[in-house]
Amino acid sequence: MCDGSDMALAASAAVILVEAASTLSTVQHRPRRFWIRPSIVNGRGKYSTSEFMKDLLLDEVDHMHLEYRCDAGFRNFFRMRNSEFENILTMIAPQISKKNTTFREAIPAAERFGVTLRFLATGDSYSSLSYTFKMSKQTISLIVPDVCVAICSALKEGVKVREILIMYN
Repeated sequence: MCDGSDMALAASAAVILVEAASTLSTVQHRPRRFWIRPSIVNGRGKYSTSEFMKDLLLDEVDHMHLEYRCDAGFRNFFRMRNSEFENILTMIAPQISKKNTTFREAIPAAERFGVTLRFLATGDSYSSLSYTFKMSKQTISLIVPDVCVAICSALKEGVKVREILIMYN
């Protein structure tokens, strides 16, 4: 049946299992170094995306004659004219806007739409976009799908994909 060596082996296995379980339950996680990266916090304070978008438009203003020439800088960056940007933004803003909380200010709808457009236009990685727009990769990974769904629902009547596909088949 069971001799003394089997009992000793079973007892030592039980002790090892108990020790392993207690070690796993008391694993100390290292504390977060920061809630938001300092480069993002400092960057948003120094030069926000909203200011950047305004500067793209101001690049095209003729200050001598106080007239607006074209939106080449804005169009080059977002692959869309400012008027189109504003039209689509008014359609999707209610769906993509978030409320400010006591902990942090919400990212404005224009910035959410801007980061999504830049992603769709260039295919840049979320890491690259995080440096351009001063947002974390995690935030961008939540914003892009959310805004894409809003764009699809807002433009579903204007862009008829199924009819185009049926015509060419």
